[in-house]
This record gives sequence, C-alpha cells and structure tokens, in this order.
Amino acid sequence: MKLRKGSQDATGLTVGIVASKFNKFVTSRLLTECVKALTKAGASDEAIEVVRVPGAFEIPLVARQLARSGRFDAVICLGAVIRGDTPHFEYISTEVSRGILQASMESNLPVIFGVLTTDTVAQAIERADPAKLNRGADAAKTAIEMVNVMRQLKKEESEDVPPAPAPRRAGRTAARAKR
Repeated sequence: MKLRKGSQDATGLTVGIVASKFNKFVTSRLLTECVKALTKAGASDEAIEVVRVPGAFEIPLVARQLARSGRFDAVICLGAVIRGDTPHFEYISTEVSRGILQASMESNLPVIFGVLTTDTVAQAIERADPAKLNRGADAAKTAIEMVNVMRQLKKEESEDVPPAPAPRRAGRTAARAKR
C-alpha cells in the first residue's frame, strides 16, 4: 500500500483568501484565525492576499479568478450563511458550494470551502470562536495539506511519465528510410 499525505508546512506558499463581508461578526473571526494558522505554519504575511466580497454568493467568482491567476498555491473561501425564514439559505448555500467546487476543478488548484452554513447565529458564532473550534483555522490547515498533497502527486506523475516515442515516418519518407 502506498500512502500519501500532506504536511502542515506552509513555508513558501502563496495563498489567496476570499472572505465575505456579510455576517462580518462571524467572517472577521474566521479570517483572523485563518491568517494566524497560515503564518504559524510558516507562510509569510506578504504571501497572503485577502479579497473581501459583499456576501457569500460573490465568493466563487473571485475564488475562480484568483485560482486561475497563477499567483497562488491555494485559495481559501470564508463566509457565513445563516438560515432565516425564507428559502434563500438553501439557494445561496447550494450555489456557493457548487461554485467553489467548480473553481477548484477548473483550475486544478485547491480552493477550500470555509463557508459556514448554520441554522442559527449561535452555531455560526460557536464555529468561529477561536477558543473552541474555528473553521477559518481549519480551512487554512486544509489548504496547506492539500497544496502539499497535490505537489506530491504532480511530482510522482511527472516522474512516472515515460519518454515520448520517436515520431514515425509515413509514406515515401518511411520507405526511403528503410533503404
């Protein structure tokens, strides 16, 4: 059995963070702890770029742009969608999830889902609490590990590629070469 896993070393990594401003009392805590986790793991402040967007629905577009830019090893998406009295929660949660996944798949880059989807404000606050379980810090750790796993896979993939065969000659050129 071959086991591959990523490390928690962020030295030399460049990370883009997209954070929504809506529900700022939650997203600011996610962002603060995310940046702390990245720098604690070795990322420099200069290697972290934060883009604030109005709400969670806007996250995927900006995440896709950052992922496609070629400037980042990973993009982390942070937001908070809290259930209300209308079906708006389901629409936003579904499309944000889909858009973040799509950004990752199209760019072949780790685009990390750090968007809280909670039933209550209390649940959102609890998941952003640095003294308990902060999902922003978790998103940073996931990004670091995924970058390192992807690097391992890409390295092994490039080592496993056999050399390309010599081009075959066709037609008269091939017949002349045989003489």
